[in-house]
Amino acid sequence: MLTNNLGYPRIGGNRELKKACEQYWSGKTTIAQLAHTGRDIRKHNWELQKEAGIDLIPSNDFSFYDQVLDWSLTVGAIPKRYHEVIMNKGNAELDLYFAMARGYQKDGLDITAMEMTKWFDTNYHYIVPEFTKDQKFKLFSTKVLDEYNESKRLGIKTKPVLIGPVTYLLLGKEKEEGFDRIDLIKNLLPVYIEVLKKLEEQHVEWVQFDEPFLCLDLTEKDTEAFHYVYGEIKRQFPKLKTLLTTYFDALKDNTSLAVSLPVTALHIDLVRAPEQMRPVLNVLPDSMLLSVGVVDGRNIWKNDFQATLVLLKSLLSKFDANKLIISPSCSLIHSPCDLGNEHNDTILTPLAAEIKQWLAFAKQKVDEVVVLSQLINNENDALLKLEENIRCAENRRSSLLIHNKEVKKRVSDITVKDENRLSPFALRKHAQHRALGLPLFPTTTIGSFPQTPEVRSWRARYKKGDLSLAEYDALIEKETEETIRFQEESGIDVLVHGEFERNDMVEYFGEQLAGFTFTKNGWVQSYGSRCVKPPVIYGDVYRPAPMTVRWSAFAQSLSDKWVKGMLTGPVTILQWSFVRNDQPRSETCTQIALAIRDEVVDLERAGIKIIQIDEPAIREGLPLRKADWQQYLEWAVRAFRISASGVKDDTQIHTHMCYSEFNDIIQNISDMDADVITIECSRSQMELLDAFADFKYPNEIGPGVYDIHSPRVPSKDEMVNLLKKAMSVIPAAQLWVNPDCGLKTRHWDETKKALIEMVAAAKVLRESVEEAVTL
Repeated sequence: MLTNNLGYPRIGGNRELKKACEQYWSGKTTIAQLAHTGRDIRKHNWELQKEAGIDLIPSNDFSFYDQVLDWSLTVGAIPKRYHEVIMNKGNAELDLYFAMARGYQKDGLDITAMEMTKWFDTNYHYIVPEFTKDQKFKLFSTKVLDEYNESKRLGIKTKPVLIGPVTYLLLGKEKEEGFDRIDLIKNLLPVYIEVLKKLEEQHVEWVQFDEPFLCLDLTEKDTEAFHYVYGEIKRQFPKLKTLLTTYFDALKDNTSLAVSLPVTALHIDLVRAPEQMRPVLNVLPDSMLLSVGVVDGRNIWKNDFQATLVLLKSLLSKFDANKLIISPSCSLIHSPCDLGNEHNDTILTPLAAEIKQWLAFAKQKVDEVVVLSQLINNENDALLKLEENIRCAENRRSSLLIHNKEVKKRVSDITVKDENRLSPFALRKHAQHRALGLPLFPTTTIGSFPQTPEVRSWRARYKKGDLSLAEYDALIEKETEETIRFQEESGIDVLVHGEFERNDMVEYFGEQLAGFTFTKNGWVQSYGSRCVKPPVIYGDVYRPAPMTVRWSAFAQSLSDKWVKGMLTGPVTILQWSFVRNDQPRSETCTQIALAIRDEVVDLERAGIKIIQIDEPAIREGLPLRKADWQQYLEWAVRAFRISASGVKDDTQIHTHMCYSEFNDIIQNISDMDADVITIECSRSQMELLDAFADFKYPNEIGPGVYDIHSPRVPSKDEMVNLLKKAMSVIPAAQLWVNPDCGLKTRHWDETKKALIEMVAAAKVLRESVEEAVTL
């Protein structure tokens, strides 16, 4: 019986990679120093897994930004606009790589970044490959070979991880009409063959092919591509051991396809989809090994060894133990690095000392895989660990911290009235236009403004006790007022307070809601160098006291212009937290919705007439199979409506979504009934608006006119052109003007320049429409 890991966090236990990348981007360190940090992290990860007893240790799971972008560089899928970066001999391969991820604005060049979107139903973002008709591929980067040889030099045999060819193409986007990206499979496969030949020359034993699209709905051409790819790999490499991995859902109708492919082993996710075990076993060939994902790679709860052993023993009653591989459900990049970094004095809530024993991070999950294998083999050393695990599981089941009868009753008492605004949007919009008096193409931002190291240091000093509450508040008030004044001077129509008192858009609310606890170092990668520290929802959720009213009301008192109240929506708080697994997610989401509703009502009472409830994670939460969407969308949309429906008609409710494809859920977005929706549109050049136009979306829309994830500053003309594209499909009276997302991670200099250009662009459009009306 083998033990296996599909991937390990690459950010480092203290976010070493984040810090190294950002220092390199700012010119403070060299590329050699950045590369050294990468080597240190890889060495640590490999040695940790070897010492734990993992047999199949992954390599090429490390990335300086994103594993899909890594593979685009490997196979030479480099869009033409970056060729000038390549031609600049002073640029290293990593500079080209970062240009593709972040854009490039120097050496007389101004190149936009590649599009970014969510990795299946996670909060991880990947860089979307771009494909053209008849595109050619070639081996451009040898990263996968270099890292395999690097591990060999350390005396550690690893299993290179490759994004499967079919999944890689399906993750991408056609950048011109007239072809289907899956048709490129015969152009792409030779590069994989070349990589495998070079790995074979280095005596590689196992190679992992990640093909999560086997858990999605496939076309006939997709199915044919799977047969072609793995048939050809088997033909050319008959002795190579291949592990085909699927995760995040069940194989379902693709079960026969998966087991028919000529691979050595198949991995299935039994955490997300335990029901698939029996169907897979019924058709699994005698020659095929089975890797079972039984340790949750996406959540932080300790594995229940007793329950998992029941499942594994059921499997072994029909399956040869020598053909079984014990694994996490998916890559551990979705888990924090090490629970050992959490000391009782560094966890924010006093309840966490008890809760900590219920948790397991990536390092602990690796250990759980090994212990489960030992328990199956009846090794005595593992029995004490089983006893301790049983004790922790029972403690969690019986804990008094988890349940609140009043919260459960309030959820059960929700009525249809609680889910609906007083009037339909057609009537509300007139009341809002009268009350707010905004111009055509009103300008606003998504909420946050740059959090400088100085601002972050205030929060850290306050938490350590080095600043009193009065001193801390005075500093935040000063920063807030300066931001209000900048927005006024820039001519922005609807202001925000800047959110300087907030750490993370979910963590900030979780810290003030009952039922949440927090970690000090539970960081996970969201995209590139962006790391988030998800709250832990361990029990029933409610709002003990107002959360944002103090700062929103203060900001509104500083200006005659409207200031938006800024909230995170219930679905996003759910999706971006580590959620309790002892009750349905829909139940937890409804509890959060009621807490946000209380805040919305209090903001309105405090004189805040525009309230934004961000829901960037609505699309992300969709199940992978369309057949399962409706049930999720019903409770997710209902939760948003509950949170937003306690206010008067002339209070305007905004929501924000980013990096999502909306075509398939546009009706559900409409059903959310937000008065204004702001969306990411600049990287896609307004393509995402087509769904709203085709649907004839009736409410107001703010398509993002510049990409805040890139440091480049767009020009007024660039934004005017984007707005003209928007006007070609959406009536001018419905359009708002705003950035793609919040500005928290940007620098003040670029932010000010970009927003001044944005306001100027709105004025150009405003004048042109008014002139057309006059004529």
